[in-house]
Amino acid sequence: MTRIDTDVLVAGGGVAGLTATAAFAAAGFRALCVDPVPPVTSAEADGSDLRSTAFLMPAVDLLARAGLWERLAPHAAPLRIMRIADAGGAPGIVRTTADFDSAEIGADAFGYNLPNWLLRREMVAALDETPGAELRAGVRVTGLTPRTDAALVTLSDDTQVRARLVVAADGRDSAVREAVGIGTRRWGYGQKAVVFTVAHAMPHQGVSIEIHRTGGPFTLVPLPDRDGEPASSVVWMDTGPRATALAGLAEAEFNASLAARSCGVLGAIRVTSPRRVWPIITQIADRLDGPRTALVAEAAHVVPPIGAQGLNMSLADLATLLELAATADDIGAPDLLDRYNRQRHRDIRLRIAGIDALNRAAMAEARPLRDLRRLGLATLHGLPPLRHVAMRLGLGALRPRGHADRH
Repeated sequence: MTRIDTDVLVAGGGVAGLTATAAFAAAGFRALCVDPVPPVTSAEADGSDLRSTAFLMPAVDLLARAGLWERLAPHAAPLRIMRIADAGGAPGIVRTTADFDSAEIGADAFGYNLPNWLLRREMVAALDETPGAELRAGVRVTGLTPRTDAALVTLSDDTQVRARLVVAADGRDSAVREAVGIGTRRWGYGQKAVVFTVAHAMPHQGVSIEIHRTGGPFTLVPLPDRDGEPASSVVWMDTGPRATALAGLAEAEFNASLAARSCGVLGAIRVTSPRRVWPIITQIADRLDGPRTALVAEAAHVVPPIGAQGLNMSLADLATLLELAATADDIGAPDLLDRYNRQRHRDIRLRIAGIDALNRAAMAEARPLRDLRRLGLATLHGLPPLRHVAMRLGLGALRPRGHADRH
């Protein structure tokens, strides 16, 4: 058995895990990332993640500190306006729109959107060039034994790693979370999301559009132009049976349904990628800390894809953990991890409550409930102070109060 030492072992090579590895390495720690599945770095490959991630500006700042943003920026589409459209009346017609403009709160953009498969491609390439960072793909955690001064982690390639801190970024069914005995609460909505990319006739002009009717929101998120055509990623949420049926339609039928559900907001529209189906749940871990272990991202919380909150909450976890580690003598000490749990868990609970309420409102089938949803949207948008507060709350607070490197 090979034995190695590291400061941080990151379990999980998704976007959050790769970011964590780069960020800890940039802060002067040795960081090893392991993931049982080799990263899929092409949109056309089997198993590619066709979802996109909207990084809000605090997250962009964190990516820059981690040395990742320079590689990502050329592939990113700015999100300058978040538009919510209510189509709860006659089919195919938007009856109310509300624009939340980043310029109103003094920002050039709320953030930037990138495809998840491309994020993995660029992040993996960046880790190859980052001193102190290592990615082992095709390797999983098979055992974890916390000790007073470190965790002993056994890997599937017959390596034993001694790590001062284990960061669990290994997803909603986290093996690391289970190994340290942390429970979760989970609930569903009877929903699934169909995700894919589209080309459309009209330029998006940096406007992300969330259209509410029934079953859940239909969201168009800007991407950079592709082959000279305006492009967006789509998350189409609906009841499980309807989402499954949509995903199985022939291309012509699917494009007709797509045109109707998009209400023509970007003109003629067609799908340009395979379709993937994702279950929609909410989940929260009972705690975010265990012996020598911190939970981040979907190991800690899962939310419906509304308001670009999911991964931005994940990077808020990471920013808090980095802030605490920056001045610590022992980055896996119980008191440090307890502070991490206390600082993050309350914010996560509050955001989950808000996202849960928004999703249930977006699912409304009955016409009176849709009309009530429309009234609430008009009220929120019609009061500038309330609108500005909502925009600032949506951005979150990722920036640590005082970040310092260990160099």
